[in-house]
Amino acid sequence: MSTLRLEIVTPERKVYEEDVNIVIAKGVSGELGVQAGHVPLVTPLKIAPVRAKKGNSEELIAVHGGFMEVRTDKVVILAEAAERGADIDVSRALQAKERAEQRLTGKRDEVDHRRAELALQRAVTRIQTSGK
Repeated sequence: MSTLRLEIVTPERKVYEEDVNIVIAKGVSGELGVQAGHVPLVTPLKIAPVRAKKGNSEELIAVHGGFMEVRTDKVVILAEAAERGADIDVSRALQAKERAEQRLTGKRDEVDHRRAELALQRAVTRIQTSGK
């Protein structure tokens, strides 16, 4: 199977750079699978794990928003933040999830409610990516 280069970059650093067979990401319009030779495109991403498949193995990378640019031989994800599964502190993510859920059941200030929703999405993505 052909490979393509996957790069995941944040403002601080390059989080991931590997040759993979398939990249699966959640765009704002739905889930998108990309293989070598895919038609070029750019799409905004949701807060969700990105799956990088190479042979029989799969790696998850937590991506917290941003954009994905697809070229015929390369996928570049420019993310606001991103973390490999091995780098995630699961207990901290579980605590953040709890705090966000408590905020969502509390007072209905619109700004705080939206921030709590985003915090919950980030925490859930971290937990899913860590595999715990």
